[in-house]
Amino acid sequence: MLDVRRLRLLRELARRGTIAAVAEALSFSPSAVSQQLGVLEREAGLPLLERTGRRVRLTPAGQNLVRHAEAVLERLEQADADLAEARSGLAGALRIGAFPTASRAIVPAALVALARRHPGLEPMVCETDPAAVAHALRAGDLDVALVHAYDFVPAEREPGLTTEPLYGEAMYLAEPAAGTPGTPGMPGTPGAPGATAPDQDAVLRAHAGSPWITATPGTLCHAMTVRACQAAGFTPRVRHQVDEFATVLALVAAGQGVAVVPQLGVTGPADPSVHLTRLVMQRRTNLAFRSGAAAHPAVAAFGAALRAAVPPDLAGSRAEA
Repeated sequence: MLDVRRLRLLRELARRGTIAAVAEALSFSPSAVSQQLGVLEREAGLPLLERTGRRVRLTPAGQNLVRHAEAVLERLEQADADLAEARSGLAGALRIGAFPTASRAIVPAALVALARRHPGLEPMVCETDPAAVAHALRAGDLDVALVHAYDFVPAEREPGLTTEPLYGEAMYLAEPAAGTPGTPGMPGTPGAPGATAPDQDAVLRAHAGSPWITATPGTLCHAMTVRACQAAGFTPRVRHQVDEFATVLALVAAGQGVAVVPQLGVTGPADPSVHLTRLVMQRRTNLAFRSGAAAHPAVAAFGAALRAAVPPDLAGSRAEA
Protein backbone atom coordinates (compact mmCIF):
# COMPACT_ATOMS: atom_id res chain seq x y z
CA MET A 1 0.00 0.00 0.00
CA LEU A 2 1.40 3.41 -0.98
CA ASP A 3 1.87 5.88 1.87
CA VAL A 4 -0.05 9.15 1.48
CA ARG A 5 2.66 11.20 3.19
CA ARG A 6 5.24 9.95 0.70
CA LEU A 7 2.86 10.68 -2.17
CA ARG A 8 2.66 14.25 -0.90
CA LEU A 9 6.45 14.49 -0.98
CA LEU A 10 6.50 13.23 -4.56
CA ARG A 11 3.91 15.81 -5.57
CA GLU A 12 5.93 18.60 -3.99
CA LEU A 13 9.05 17.38 -5.77
CA ALA A 14 7.17 17.57 -9.07
CA ARG A 15 6.30 21.22 -8.33
CA ARG A 16 9.59 22.42 -6.77
CA GLY A 17 12.21 20.49 -8.74
CA THR A 18 14.78 19.82 -6.01
CA ILE A 19 14.85 17.73 -2.86
CA ALA A 20 16.34 20.69 -0.99
CA ALA A 21 13.36 22.89 -1.91
CA VAL A 22 10.91 20.20 -0.78
CA ALA A 23 12.78 19.77 2.49
CA GLU A 24 12.76 23.51 3.18
CA ALA A 25 9.07 23.87 2.37
CA LEU A 26 7.94 20.96 4.51
CA SER A 27 10.44 21.38 7.35
CA PHE A 28 12.31 18.14 6.72
CA SER A 29 15.99 17.50 6.24
CA PRO A 30 17.03 16.74 2.64
CA SER A 31 18.25 13.32 3.73
CA ALA A 32 14.84 12.53 5.25
CA VAL A 33 13.07 13.52 2.02
CA SER A 34 15.46 11.38 -0.04
CA GLN A 35 14.97 8.45 2.30
CA GLN A 36 11.17 8.66 2.14
CA LEU A 37 11.18 8.95 -1.64
CA GLY A 38 13.44 5.90 -1.78
CA VAL A 39 10.91 3.97 0.31
CA LEU A 40 8.15 5.12 -2.06
CA GLU A 41 10.13 3.78 -5.03
CA ARG A 42 10.47 0.43 -3.29
CA GLU A 43 6.73 0.42 -2.57
CA ALA A 44 6.00 1.23 -6.21
CA GLY A 45 8.42 -1.44 -7.44
CA LEU A 46 10.01 0.69 -10.19
CA PRO A 47 12.07 3.89 -10.54
CA LEU A 48 10.17 7.12 -9.98
CA LEU A 49 13.11 9.57 -10.12
CA GLU A 50 16.00 10.38 -12.43
CA ARG A 51 18.83 12.58 -11.18
CA THR A 52 20.15 15.25 -13.57
CA GLY A 53 22.93 17.17 -11.82
CA ARG A 54 21.51 18.80 -8.70
CA ARG A 55 17.92 18.46 -9.85
CA VAL A 56 15.67 15.44 -9.82
CA ARG A 57 13.36 14.63 -12.69
CA LEU A 58 10.36 12.34 -12.45
CA THR A 59 10.22 9.28 -14.69
CA PRO A 60 7.02 8.67 -16.69
CA ALA A 61 5.92 6.33 -13.91
CA GLY A 62 6.63 9.06 -11.35
CA GLN A 63 4.63 11.63 -13.33
CA ASN A 64 1.71 9.23 -13.58
CA LEU A 65 1.87 8.56 -9.85
CA VAL A 66 1.75 12.32 -9.17
CA ARG A 67 -1.53 12.49 -11.10
CA HIS A 68 -2.94 9.75 -8.90
CA ALA A 69 -1.57 11.54 -5.83
CA GLU A 70 -3.47 14.71 -6.79
CA ALA A 71 -6.71 12.72 -6.96
CA VAL A 72 -6.02 10.93 -3.67
CA LEU A 73 -5.20 14.16 -1.81
CA GLU A 74 -8.33 15.84 -3.20
CA ARG A 75 -10.47 12.96 -1.94
CA LEU A 76 -8.84 13.23 1.48
CA GLU A 77 -9.76 16.94 1.56
CA GLN A 78 -13.34 15.99 0.71
CA ALA A 79 -13.35 13.40 3.48
CA ASP A 80 -12.06 15.98 5.96
CA ALA A 81 -14.81 18.37 4.84
CA ASP A 82 -17.46 15.68 5.36
CA LEU A 83 -16.17 14.92 8.85
CA ALA A 84 -16.11 18.61 9.75
CA GLU A 85 -19.69 18.93 8.52
CA ALA A 86 -20.75 16.04 10.76
CA ARG A 87 -19.26 17.67 13.86
CA SER A 88 -21.43 20.10 15.79
CA GLY A 89 -20.16 23.65 15.47
CA LEU A 90 -17.00 25.00 13.93
CA ALA A 91 -13.91 25.08 16.13
CA GLY A 92 -10.15 25.17 15.86
CA ALA A 93 -7.65 27.07 13.79
CA LEU A 94 -8.27 28.40 10.29
CA ARG A 95 -5.00 29.58 8.73
CA ILE A 96 -5.63 32.42 6.29
CA GLY A 97 -3.23 33.98 3.82
CA ALA A 98 -3.93 37.51 2.60
CA PHE A 99 -2.06 40.28 0.80
CA PRO A 100 -1.75 43.72 2.48
CA THR A 101 -4.52 45.75 0.81
CA ALA A 102 -7.09 42.99 1.37
CA SER A 103 -5.81 42.47 4.92
CA ARG A 104 -6.57 46.10 5.65
CA ALA A 105 -9.73 46.78 3.65
CA ILE A 106 -11.75 43.54 3.68
CA VAL A 107 -10.42 40.84 6.01
CA PRO A 108 -11.10 42.61 9.36
CA ALA A 109 -14.82 43.01 8.64
CA ALA A 110 -14.99 39.39 7.51
CA LEU A 111 -13.35 38.24 10.75
CA VAL A 112 -15.87 40.20 12.83
CA ALA A 113 -18.76 38.50 11.02
CA LEU A 114 -17.06 35.12 11.31
CA ALA A 115 -16.60 35.53 15.08
CA ARG A 116 -20.29 36.34 15.53
CA ARG A 117 -21.46 33.24 13.65
CA HIS A 118 -18.73 30.80 14.72
CA PRO A 119 -17.16 31.86 18.03
CA GLY A 120 -15.32 28.55 18.37
CA LEU A 121 -13.38 29.09 15.15
CA GLU A 122 -9.91 30.63 15.53
CA PRO A 123 -8.90 32.46 12.34
CA MET A 124 -5.16 33.11 12.04
CA VAL A 125 -4.15 35.63 9.35
CA CYS A 126 -0.69 35.54 7.81
CA GLU A 127 0.28 38.23 5.30
CA THR A 128 1.35 36.25 2.22
CA ASP A 129 2.29 37.39 -1.26
CA PRO A 130 0.02 35.67 -3.81
CA ALA A 131 3.10 34.30 -5.58
CA ALA A 132 3.84 32.17 -2.48
CA VAL A 133 0.28 31.03 -1.75
CA ALA A 134 0.18 27.86 -3.87
CA HIS A 135 3.15 26.25 -2.12
CA ALA A 136 1.85 27.31 1.31
CA LEU A 137 -1.57 25.77 0.65
CA ARG A 138 -0.19 22.52 -0.73
CA ALA A 139 2.28 22.26 2.16
CA GLY A 140 -0.57 22.70 4.66
CA ASP A 141 0.79 25.96 6.07
CA LEU A 142 -2.43 27.72 5.00
CA ASP A 143 -6.03 26.48 4.77
CA VAL A 144 -7.38 29.28 2.60
CA ALA A 145 -5.94 32.41 1.00
CA LEU A 146 -6.72 35.49 -1.04
CA VAL A 147 -4.82 35.69 -4.31
CA HIS A 148 -4.87 38.23 -7.09
CA ALA A 149 -4.06 38.42 -10.77
CA TYR A 150 -3.67 41.31 -13.21
CA ASP A 151 -4.62 41.64 -16.86
CA PHE A 152 -0.92 41.53 -17.77
CA VAL A 153 -0.13 38.81 -15.20
CA PRO A 154 -2.92 36.23 -15.45
CA ALA A 155 -3.18 33.58 -12.77
CA GLU A 156 -1.71 30.23 -13.76
CA ARG A 157 -3.65 27.12 -12.92
CA GLU A 158 -2.09 25.48 -9.87
CA PRO A 159 -2.49 21.69 -9.58
CA GLY A 160 -4.14 20.67 -6.35
CA LEU A 161 -5.78 24.06 -5.80
CA THR A 162 -9.20 25.53 -6.52
CA THR A 163 -10.12 29.21 -6.75
CA GLU A 164 -13.42 31.07 -6.50
CA PRO A 165 -13.96 34.68 -7.68
CA LEU A 166 -14.38 37.43 -5.08
CA TYR A 167 -14.08 40.86 -6.71
CA GLY A 168 -12.29 43.00 -9.27
CA GLU A 169 -10.86 46.46 -8.79
CA ALA A 170 -9.74 49.34 -10.96
CA MET A 171 -6.10 50.27 -11.53
CA TYR A 172 -4.69 53.82 -11.57
CA LEU A 173 -1.61 55.61 -12.75
CA ALA A 174 -0.45 57.71 -9.79
CA GLU A 175 1.69 60.73 -10.70
CA PRO A 176 2.70 63.93 -8.94
CA ALA A 177 0.09 66.66 -9.39
CA ALA A 178 1.01 69.78 -11.33
CA GLY A 179 3.25 72.03 -9.24
CA THR A 180 4.76 69.23 -7.14
CA PRO A 181 8.49 69.98 -6.65
CA GLY A 182 10.74 67.97 -8.95
CA THR A 183 8.17 67.14 -11.64
CA PRO A 184 5.82 69.00 -13.95
CA GLY A 185 2.88 66.77 -13.04
CA MET A 186 -0.24 66.37 -15.18
CA PRO A 187 -3.45 68.39 -15.44
CA GLY A 188 -6.64 67.07 -13.91
CA THR A 189 -8.18 66.64 -10.48
CA PRO A 190 -5.37 66.05 -7.96
CA GLY A 191 -5.93 63.29 -5.41
CA ALA A 192 -9.23 62.08 -6.88
CA PRO A 193 -9.61 59.23 -9.37
CA GLY A 194 -10.61 60.50 -12.78
CA ALA A 195 -12.46 58.94 -15.70
CA THR A 196 -10.97 55.87 -17.35
CA ALA A 197 -8.21 56.80 -19.78
CA PRO A 198 -9.35 56.01 -23.36
CA ASP A 199 -5.79 55.08 -24.40
CA GLN A 200 -3.95 53.33 -21.58
CA ASP A 201 -0.77 52.87 -23.63
CA ALA A 202 -0.60 56.61 -24.36
CA VAL A 203 -1.02 57.46 -20.66
CA LEU A 204 1.82 55.12 -19.70
CA ARG A 205 4.02 56.16 -22.64
CA ALA A 206 3.82 59.76 -21.50
CA HIS A 207 6.02 58.67 -18.60
CA ALA A 208 8.51 56.58 -20.57
CA GLY A 209 11.25 58.94 -19.40
CA SER A 210 10.00 59.29 -15.82
CA PRO A 211 11.37 57.42 -12.81
CA TRP A 212 9.03 54.63 -11.71
CA ILE A 213 8.09 53.17 -8.36
CA THR A 214 7.32 49.44 -8.44
CA ALA A 215 6.89 46.57 -6.03
CA THR A 216 9.89 44.36 -5.31
CA PRO A 217 11.00 41.92 -8.04
CA GLY A 218 9.40 38.49 -7.85
CA THR A 219 5.97 39.86 -6.90
CA LEU A 220 2.94 39.93 -9.19
CA CYS A 221 2.64 43.69 -8.63
CA HIS A 222 6.16 44.26 -9.96
CA ALA A 223 5.52 42.06 -13.00
CA MET A 224 2.25 43.90 -13.67
CA THR A 225 3.89 47.34 -13.90
CA VAL A 226 6.80 46.15 -16.03
CA ARG A 227 4.59 44.23 -18.47
CA ALA A 228 2.04 47.04 -18.79
CA CYS A 229 4.83 49.48 -19.64
CA GLN A 230 6.42 47.05 -22.08
CA ALA A 231 3.04 46.61 -23.79
CA ALA A 232 3.02 50.40 -24.18
CA GLY A 233 6.40 50.26 -25.91
CA PHE A 234 9.01 50.90 -23.20
CA THR A 235 10.68 49.38 -20.15
CA PRO A 236 10.21 51.46 -16.99
CA ARG A 237 13.26 53.05 -15.38
CA VAL A 238 12.74 51.88 -11.79
CA ARG A 239 13.99 54.19 -9.04
CA HIS A 240 12.21 52.82 -5.95
CA GLN A 241 10.98 49.33 -5.07
CA VAL A 242 8.28 49.38 -2.40
CA ASP A 243 5.53 46.85 -1.65
CA GLU A 244 3.24 48.96 0.55
CA PHE A 245 0.97 51.18 -1.55
CA ALA A 246 0.61 53.93 1.07
CA THR A 247 4.38 54.36 0.92
CA VAL A 248 4.28 54.25 -2.88
CA LEU A 249 1.77 57.12 -2.92
CA ALA A 250 3.84 59.07 -0.39
CA LEU A 251 6.82 58.79 -2.73
CA VAL A 252 4.69 59.88 -5.68
CA ALA A 253 3.49 62.90 -3.66
CA ALA A 254 7.14 63.74 -2.96
CA GLY A 255 7.86 63.88 -6.68
CA GLN A 256 9.93 60.69 -6.65
CA GLY A 257 8.26 59.04 -9.61
CA VAL A 258 5.07 57.52 -10.97
CA ALA A 259 3.41 54.19 -10.18
CA VAL A 260 0.50 51.92 -11.06
CA VAL A 261 -1.66 51.20 -8.01
CA PRO A 262 -4.90 49.25 -7.41
CA GLN A 263 -8.16 50.74 -6.18
CA LEU A 264 -7.75 49.39 -2.65
CA GLY A 265 -4.31 50.98 -2.55
CA VAL A 266 -5.70 54.51 -2.92
CA THR A 267 -8.37 54.43 -0.21
CA GLY A 268 -8.35 57.14 2.42
CA PRO A 269 -8.35 60.95 2.24
CA ALA A 270 -7.45 62.35 -1.17
CA ASP A 271 -3.91 63.70 -1.42
CA PRO A 272 -3.81 66.91 -3.52
CA SER A 273 -0.18 66.15 -4.37
CA VAL A 274 -1.12 63.00 -6.29
CA HIS A 275 -3.05 62.85 -9.55
CA LEU A 276 -4.80 59.56 -10.37
CA THR A 277 -5.77 58.45 -13.86
CA ARG A 278 -7.92 55.34 -14.13
CA LEU A 279 -6.53 52.72 -16.49
CA VAL A 280 -8.35 50.09 -18.51
CA MET A 281 -6.58 47.20 -16.76
CA GLN A 282 -7.94 45.53 -13.61
CA ARG A 283 -6.79 43.49 -10.67
CA ARG A 284 -8.96 40.46 -9.83
CA THR A 285 -9.02 38.75 -6.44
CA ASN A 286 -9.95 35.11 -5.86
CA LEU A 287 -10.26 32.87 -2.83
CA ALA A 288 -7.92 29.86 -3.06
CA PHE A 289 -7.91 26.57 -1.16
CA ARG A 290 -6.90 22.96 -1.65
CA SER A 291 -8.97 21.03 -4.19
CA GLY A 292 -11.68 19.11 -2.40
CA ALA A 293 -11.96 21.63 0.45
CA ALA A 294 -14.74 23.77 -1.06
CA ALA A 295 -17.36 22.06 1.10
CA HIS A 296 -15.32 22.33 4.31
CA PRO A 297 -17.55 24.33 6.70
CA ALA A 298 -14.71 26.60 7.87
CA VAL A 299 -13.60 27.39 4.31
CA ALA A 300 -17.18 27.97 3.19
CA ALA A 301 -17.94 30.16 6.22
CA PHE A 302 -14.87 32.33 5.64
CA GLY A 303 -15.71 32.66 1.95
CA ALA A 304 -19.26 33.80 2.80
CA ALA A 305 -17.96 36.31 5.35
CA LEU A 306 -15.48 37.70 2.81
CA ARG A 307 -18.14 38.18 0.14
CA ALA A 308 -20.35 40.04 2.61
CA ALA A 309 -17.40 42.30 3.52
CA VAL A 310 -16.54 43.33 -0.07
CA PRO A 311 -17.23 47.09 -0.44
CA PRO A 312 -20.18 47.89 -2.76
CA ASP A 313 -17.96 49.65 -5.30
CA LEU A 314 -16.01 46.40 -5.76
CA ALA A 315 -18.82 43.86 -5.53
CA GLY A 316 -20.17 44.63 -9.02
CA SER A 317 -16.90 43.65 -10.70
CA ARG A 318 -16.31 39.94 -10.18
CA ALA A 319 -12.95 38.26 -10.48
CA GLU A 320 -12.29 35.47 -12.94
CA ALA A 321 -11.85 32.05 -11.42
